[in-house]
Amino acid sequence: MSFSRTRLLLSSATRGLTTPSCSCLLSRSSQHRPRFYPSAMAASLLSSLATSESGTQPGAPLCAANISIEKTAMPKEKLQPTKLVFGHTFTDHMVQIPWNDNDGWLTPKILPYQNLSLDPATCVFHYAFECFEGMKAYKDSNGKIRLFRPHKNMDRMSKTAARICLPTFDHDELIKVIAELVKLDSDWIPSGRGYSLYLRPTLIGTQASLGVGPPKSALLYVIMSPVGPYYPTGFKAVKLEATDYAIRAWPKGVGDRKLGANYAPGILPQRMAASRGFQQNLWLFGDEGYVTEVGTMNAFFVFQLPNGKFELVTAPLDGTILEGVTRDSILALARERFDEDKWIISERKFTIQEVADHATAGTLVEAFGSGTAAVVSPIKEISWRDQPIYVPLQPGKETGRVAEQMARWIAEIQYGEVEHPWSVLL
Repeated sequence: MSFSRTRLLLSSATRGLTTPSCSCLLSRSSQHRPRFYPSAMAASLLSSLATSESGTQPGAPLCAANISIEKTAMPKEKLQPTKLVFGHTFTDHMVQIPWNDNDGWLTPKILPYQNLSLDPATCVFHYAFECFEGMKAYKDSNGKIRLFRPHKNMDRMSKTAARICLPTFDHDELIKVIAELVKLDSDWIPSGRGYSLYLRPTLIGTQASLGVGPPKSALLYVIMSPVGPYYPTGFKAVKLEATDYAIRAWPKGVGDRKLGANYAPGILPQRMAASRGFQQNLWLFGDEGYVTEVGTMNAFFVFQLPNGKFELVTAPLDGTILEGVTRDSILALARERFDEDKWIISERKFTIQEVADHATAGTLVEAFGSGTAAVVSPIKEISWRDQPIYVPLQPGKETGRVAEQMARWIAEIQYGEVEHPWSVLL
């Protein structure tokens, strides 16, 4: 049964989104060998370390109260919003916050956007002591500035930093610093639905030494880039190549952390997929072919089940996928707003064979990626073992119904059209 011929029965929050026809819903160990912690204990130790905001690290905590601001004397010319290219244009100012293991966090500074000066032996260049976040600021219809779930980004960044022995920080204090930067450069935020200011908080190890060990100095900086709609003329569903000859991440690794080192190795497989006509990779793991992520996004699939219910499914947080903020938002909204009598919302392992079987049976409803840049990215085809798996779209549209609804719900919150605790007003 094709999705286009099913009827979507959502909760009242979906405001009556329906189509004709049948019921569906959106709605080791020896004396001479090293001892290893059992996996559960090791995971617990890593987790407790990574979740601390300031832990026992020495020196002063990060504090926004003594922030210093130096305004640029040479403001840049702003591009017309329609000419913006993602990540190519940057605002007039940036944040810099140094840290060292004696003093702790030093004074946060807002400075004119500028180059960094680093010794060639700086550890970030040699051992990849680097992590970052991606988040956005929005301008609502009243001209007020909003951040979307910034504490989720700060929590993830702090966990990532702790995992690679970079300093952690007080989440609220860094949000205050970021807020001052956003307010200073607020005129860089284009008005209108789909436009936003992309924020890139970055933390690097700055110790100039070729010895491998925890950095004794670091720099946290934030830069910002005005961006337009990911799909300026509407959704464009993508074609994927199911990829098992290269692995993006693995259990007990660091694929669940937002490290720069996780991204460069994915470019070659992406180029290989592009040479065969595909926009991105659908990353598989193991001999079983477990579905993990799509490109640099989390992946969602919708299946129709034998009992008539529908399942919105995404891979679990088992170390092989990033803890996406958009992923979490989609799951939360689905659990809150979809008709629980008709929908199952799952975080579980599933394979590319399962996807293919649903497609053959006509019960593959839709698929999409999720992430900060695009929010959702509809999928229309997956090539697996040189055979296509076709993913249904709505008639006359480049998206499935769930992806379309999620994009709408999230945008309403981001732009303050619907009051919600995820939208933080500056």
